Amino acid sequence: MKLDVLAVSPHPDDVELHCGGLMIRFADLGYATGIVDMSLGEMGTRGTVDGRKGEAAAAAEVLGLSERMNLELPDAHVGTCPTHRDALIDAIRRYQPDMLLVPHEIARHPDHGATARLARDAAFLAGLEKLETDHPAFRPRKVVFYLTHHRYQEPRPSFIVDITSTYSRKIEAVKAHRSQFHDPDSTEPETFISRPGFLEEVEAQSRYYGQLIGARYGEPFVVREYLSIDDPLAHFVGEGRGIGGNR
Repeated sequence: MKLDVLAVSPHPDDVELHCGGLMIRFADLGYATGIVDMSLGEMGTRGTVDGRKGEAAAAAEVLGLSERMNLELPDAHVGTCPTHRDALIDAIRRYQPDMLLVPHEIARHPDHGATARLARDAAFLAGLEKLETDHPAFRPRKVVFYLTHHRYQEPRPSFIVDITSTYSRKIEAVKAHRSQFHDPDSTEPETFISRPGFLEEVEAQSRYYGQLIGARYGEPFVVREYLSIDDPLAHFVGEGRGIGGNR
């Protein structure tokens, strides 16, 4: 199935956390969306593989995805073998997305940085006719990097998307991964994302990026190319205020 947008997720729950609001917005607009999870998250401190599969399926329903697949690469070892890149190349060719959403290279978990590099390279290599996989050559028109939740100095966003209308569903999708986040009744060890205050930090970050664009909630993204704007007045002031309009 051809998709308009394909998001690459190092582990099940990463896309939900970092660009879930945009993915829901795309679905609301009628675009066909999907996620490729790189691993099953089997090295995670909390949850089980079977349990996390069910959680990912539940989250996909909330996100309104058309497709979700898992490459089942070894968790904590993503990108350590050339076949990992080939698997992602074939997934890109299979779904033929116009836009590829991938994690930014600056990240806390090594799998996130590895996925960023793999996806960046795979997006280009997928367009090479002589590189053979199970599906024909195809190259996405745009690669967009989403920023992950960490305490490093973050890169300056190229643009921020208003997710005010989708924020509550984003959090619903995040909470579908119930084994990974705070549960006062859980007997499993606490992790960075299962701390009681973690989702409050997610909201604070979303509010921060939202206020930068005059919105309640926002998600930041980075592109490597310069952005082109045909009509700056219409873009920055709004429809009906473009060239020749409303003088």
